[in-house]
Amino acid sequence: MPLYTAEAIVLRTYKLGEADRIVVFLTRDRGKKRGVAKGARRARSPFVGALEPMTRARVAYFEKEQRELVSLNYAELLRSPLSAASPDGLSYVGYFADLIDQCAPDADPDERLFRLGSAVVEGLGAGAPPALLARYFEVWLLRFQGVYPSLSSCHSCGGALEQGGAYLSSPHRVFLCGRCQRVADAPDLSPAAVAFVKRVAALPPEQLADVSLSADVARELEWVHRALIVAHLEREPRSSRVLRELEAP
Repeated sequence: MPLYTAEAIVLRTYKLGEADRIVVFLTRDRGKKRGVAKGARRARSPFVGALEPMTRARVAYFEKEQRELVSLNYAELLRSPLSAASPDGLSYVGYFADLIDQCAPDADPDERLFRLGSAVVEGLGAGAPPALLARYFEVWLLRFQGVYPSLSSCHSCGGALEQGGAYLSSPHRVFLCGRCQRVADAPDLSPAAVAFVKRVAALPPEQLADVSLSADVARELEWVHRALIVAHLEREPRSSRVLRELEAP
């Protein structure tokens, strides 16, 4: 039974028996794993402080062929979301962890997801506004899943979107200009929202503190991103509903 060591991001845990925990974690090189952390609920557990959602840790685990659960040997804390500069940031941790968990297939490495999770924790520690960080996270998560529609031009006519905003065509999950959508309503994403998405696509999260995001633009992005996430997952994550209540004006 080989021993593996890896950097990992803890996504969630739940109780097992009287003293143990099942831990779901994302490794950089071997994808998402589920394992048993024996004694993790004891006061003197070697896992204390290292199993909170979105904690980055160095883990060691034994993996036996054809066994769904690995056996966690230890977890060394590297970076904790509890270091978030803003107390409000802690309310978003479960949301980030939940969406990564739902988008990461078991045992299928995707270093981009690992880097995104690490970047979000670093962003919280650097003082990035949590709501802005959430919109940044959603942009990149949806891009990695291949479901964020192009904002470079209208899907139908090829015209520029930044001047008149973008309309989400729900059946096809593409962005159209107002002329092709043939509606008089305000766009789903205003020109300012389109510009925000294009800008953050080129920024590391630690620089988000220098980016402004109005309440109106934040609501536009939250609505569009939620629609894309629900369509992709074919359900609304519970964490998304909790976050929506948190961000309600």
